[in-house]
Amino acid sequence: MTPDELKKRAAEAAVAQIKDGMVIGLGTGSTAKHAVDAIGRRVAEGLKVVGIPTSERTAEQARSLKIPLATFAQYAKLDLAIDGADEVEIGPLNLVKGLGGALLREKIVAGAAARFLVIVDDSKLVQHLGTHAPLPVEVNPFGYEVAARKLKELGGDPKLRMAGEKPYITDGGHYILDTSFGPIKDPIQLAQQLDGTVGVVEHGLFVGMTAQVLIGSPDGVKVLEPGR
Repeated sequence: MTPDELKKRAAEAAVAQIKDGMVIGLGTGSTAKHAVDAIGRRVAEGLKVVGIPTSERTAEQARSLKIPLATFAQYAKLDLAIDGADEVEIGPLNLVKGLGGALLREKIVAGAAARFLVIVDDSKLVQHLGTHAPLPVEVNPFGYEVAARKLKELGGDPKLRMAGEKPYITDGGHYILDTSFGPIKDPIQLAQQLDGTVGVVEHGLFVGMTAQVLIGSPDGVKVLEPGR
């Protein structure tokens, strides 16, 4: 099976946990797209749910599938959120997210959900975050250079994400500094340091937020829970 087929298998297993009447967080990215597609099929079959999307791209996909959408003004809490991840730390199931550019909204949605399900193939599993992927750090465009210097002081190597010849702009109007720290031995400490850095809007460390990781494999879907 291809990696994309494995992601689809994990997505369908996560979507199978959705029940009638739920408010669902809809993730962003190639893996989350499979989940939204699967939710659309269930809605067409009669499932009654409401979705809150993590990006304009996901919102457009959901509308095309006739998935009802809402905002946090209507629903302050979600029953479930489903999204992918760029890296998953084996054991605690901390994550690196944000290579798709939606980390701020993804973290808001994940934090508002009673349960956050992460769907991946096994290539995303690592012993230490930062092994394969840089850490996306969303920053205010004004004075982003100041934030970049602070990231360097923390041991990072920040690179401004570009879209052609111009900086990449998030749905919230911010820049992203893709910052290589190497293997991150203490994600909790680094998250706290980033939270306290002026100019940083959000970062892609999702610490202690994951309820389950569903891993697509040729033999089926393996389910991991924190510490197991």
